[in-house]
Amino acid sequence: MKITLGSGSDGGGFSVYASAFTDALRSVDPTFEIRVTGTKGTVQNVPMMEAGDLDIGLVAGEVAHELLNGIGRPPTKLKVISVMYSTPGMFVVRADSRYRHISDLVGRPVVWNGRGTGLAIQARYVMDGLGLNIDTDFQAIYIDSPAEGPVMVLDGRAAALWGGGVRWPGFVKVTSSTRGGRFVVPTASEIERIHDKHSFLTRLTVPAGLYPGQYDAIDTVGAWSFILACADLDDAVGHRLAAGLYKIDRAGSLSRQLSETTAKNTLAAIPRPEVLQPGVARFYEEVELLK
Repeated sequence: MKITLGSGSDGGGFSVYASAFTDALRSVDPTFEIRVTGTKGTVQNVPMMEAGDLDIGLVAGEVAHELLNGIGRPPTKLKVISVMYSTPGMFVVRADSRYRHISDLVGRPVVWNGRGTGLAIQARYVMDGLGLNIDTDFQAIYIDSPAEGPVMVLDGRAAALWGGGVRWPGFVKVTSSTRGGRFVVPTASEIERIHDKHSFLTRLTVPAGLYPGQYDAIDTVGAWSFILACADLDDAVGHRLAAGLYKIDRAGSLSRQLSETTAKNTLAAIPRPEVLQPGVARFYEEVELLK
């Protein structure tokens, strides 16, 4: 059995996740061949899956929210295989900078990643919740490669870089540098304002010690990113993917990148069971997770 997986650009979180995902499934199902296709991430994975050019793909949570609920477009025919991970959105700044609050960054050069990427869309929602526009209230910088953002913060061309996810490479790059990094997130009252306007953005906590120099847990907002499947994916493939991930979870062998890729999190994150790929839903019913 062979399928194609749309991942993301080198230097981004999706490419790291895709490698961990395929390695984990290979460990429990060696005959299941998943060919990873490098893409521009969410912005390319969605149209390629809708055109039938990819079997499955990684999609940022905010985009998945729009797709599954038909916001700004007809509801997608793509189906959910699993959640990937929660994507807590944050700014990273140099440790020696004076920026400590989002208001400090207004009017400053900020890297939002690639235009139309999942992270840029997330930032747009989060800032909108605070009454800010990422293009007019900041000096917006859009980049072609995720590797460019950390360099721009470290050399001073940008005040901050927006990012998210578990051990996101851009955050690792800045915080591991000799200059070090510090995170800037919404305050408790700002989190409430964001959630009140965009309820799918929920409070998320980044555990202490996830990045160099990050000694305390950090509260912010974000959404769940998803593995989606094309509309005509064979149900046997969906069933086999769900069974493999469930086996890895039950064995306690999920890597750090896959630590949140569980059936429990998937069922909690989806808006309704009908968005599940039918083979995945059938497996969940067999193990009595879905009634």
